Amino acid sequence: MDELAINPWLAVALIVVCLLLSAFFSSAETAMSAASKARMLALESAGDKRAGIVSRLLDTRERLIGAMLVGNNIVNTGVAAFATSLFVAVLGAEGVIYATAVMSVLLIVFSEVLPKTVAISRPEWMALIYARPVALVVALFGPILVAVEAVVRGVLRLFGMRINENQNVLTGAEELRSTVELMHKEGSFGKHDRDMVGGILDLKDLTVEDVMVHRTKMVTIDAGDAPEKVVRDVLAAPYTRIPLWRGSPENIIGVLHGKDLLRALAAAGGDLAKVDPATLVLPAWFVPDSTSLQDQLKAFLRRKTHFAFVVDEYGEVMGLVTLEDIIEEIVGDIKDEHDVQVTGVRPQPDGSVNVDGSVPVRDLNRAMDWRLPDEEATTIAGLVIHEARSIPESGQTFTFHGFRFQVLRRQRNRISALKITPLDRIN
Repeated sequence: MDELAINPWLAVALIVVCLLLSAFFSSAETAMSAASKARMLALESAGDKRAGIVSRLLDTRERLIGAMLVGNNIVNTGVAAFATSLFVAVLGAEGVIYATAVMSVLLIVFSEVLPKTVAISRPEWMALIYARPVALVVALFGPILVAVEAVVRGVLRLFGMRINENQNVLTGAEELRSTVELMHKEGSFGKHDRDMVGGILDLKDLTVEDVMVHRTKMVTIDAGDAPEKVVRDVLAAPYTRIPLWRGSPENIIGVLHGKDLLRALAAAGGDLAKVDPATLVLPAWFVPDSTSLQDQLKAFLRRKTHFAFVVDEYGEVMGLVTLEDIIEEIVGDIKDEHDVQVTGVRPQPDGSVNVDGSVPVRDLNRAMDWRLPDEEATTIAGLVIHEARSIPESGQTFTFHGFRFQVLRRQRNRISALKITPLDRIN
């Protein structure tokens, strides 16, 4: 046998080093890609300098990944060359075949799958460990990467594609929503927590019209009634703030607070004849129906009140919105001992759900964990009318958005009850 062209022990040592470097580049790329930037920012604020390095690397993600790929390709090419030389020197021409088979197994197992599995299991921890070495590699390969990026961008422009370095496909809100949804599916984020985060993100997209109490459901009091009747009506109402009207229900003159009425009654020594409810009303606050919930929430906090009337473009009262209505969009339905316990959503043993037509689509989605669209209609009856393009008769059935809708009851021009069945529950 001819004398080896390369010292076998040196070749083995070089192969081991290249395998370790390949494992480093593979795991570093995975750890950096999977690391949470929010987590890094939190650690940086706590004084961890390595987290600051990771954050800066993630700001130039394209260059980071490019450096890892360049390094990985260099060491993989080197390990293949060293292994081929070693096997050919030992086994002759057939050594090429053995070198390819052996190194393929070693690279896949120990330089790809194993390090990437470890990195993806603890990405933030691994990213912090790799922070300084990876920053050094990115700095060393900087000139090469600039040239490579220029070539890549030039080639992409030939096909009509323009890539911005910090371009994001998703907005920050969409990215956060997708992350929360993924965590919910993986079991690390409960349904209620997911709904709360989604509710916060939805505030800017919803208007007061979407959550208001419609005028047909408002509890109001005629300011012209006798004081005795007003007191009885206030005590019978499940709310502490009651709108007062004069002449017609549309002519709202203000809001009567039950506590103010009781104070006036106590000051009059219990003599109802000496109490004039109209003098106790608070000024009515009117807001346009197009006001976003985010803006209305800020307005409630700024004015230190939480009760407003919603009006349309003609100034007609459409309903009322309270601070509680907006908070319920975030935390879910809030009930107390005086609330009327009527949800209007009644699940059935066969998997279907009987729903009152006035139930908001968003409330139904939250209660049943469904995804019915709520862009075109606020209530479930409105959704059916929108999709049917007509006011259905009792007994009619429609199928859309993955559900079967059966009209159970119609009162005049209003759908009052529906039966909704997911299509996957229909035999």
